[in-house]
Amino acid sequence: MSPSEKPLVYLILGAVGSGRRAVLADLIDGGLEPTDRPAVLWPAGEGEAAGDADETKLPRVSTWESHEGAIAAELAAEATHVFFVTDGRRNPVDQVEAFKTWLESQRGELARVICVVHVQLAEKNPPLLAWFEACVHFADVVLLNQREGVDNKWLSDFLAHFKKQYYPCLFEMVKDGRVKNPALLLEPQARRMSHVFDEEQNWIFTNAAGDEIDEQEETGDDDDDEIEAKPEEDPYFARYNGGRRVKEIPDIAKFL
Repeated sequence: MSPSEKPLVYLILGAVGSGRRAVLADLIDGGLEPTDRPAVLWPAGEGEAAGDADETKLPRVSTWESHEGAIAAELAAEATHVFFVTDGRRNPVDQVEAFKTWLESQRGELARVICVVHVQLAEKNPPLLAWFEACVHFADVVLLNQREGVDNKWLSDFLAHFKKQYYPCLFEMVKDGRVKNPALLLEPQARRMSHVFDEEQNWIFTNAAGDEIDEQEETGDDDDDEIEAKPEEDPYFARYNGGRRVKEIPDIAKFL
């Protein structure tokens, strides 16, 4: 890889036990070319959990740590594809926010955000729907794993919940740790609801009364009309003045 080329970085979301290790091994094995040089950044201290252990070894695995909310890690030298796996016991929104800052400081280019859903965990714990909603909000690809024993109607209702809201991400089933078309899922094309990783910043325009208006909307001939423009803020990143997030999600560690 020449100095001018940027490695493609994939952000992997999901809870501990969702089978991320096996799915990631399948994506790398079936979705990359023999000349590609993949590397994996795994959260320090998480280790393997039930559903994550797999005999297939991941290539070039190193760890990342969090120090006062900031990510401490370096992209592997000469890697063409880097898979950054979030901590499956912690808040995904906090990690996406920190990852965005970290990615901007690295010579990396976001390819896709992939969420691995632990379907059994979601079915047994209805309050966790808000946690999975947050992950799906940022995801380009949603992989439904650990589906054994889950009622088909529940799964259909789970998918319908997102499709009714016109989520643009791809939903795919995982069977025995494998997906149908790994290369398609790794295609670096944005399909996520969130705009936090967009190259071009979206702006919100409001009039003097504080009402949101279209950028091209006519404001009349009154010279006192004032239009304020500010960067669009992702709803999951929004905070109250005291620092508390506007959209809160459950602590998944309490359900594991």
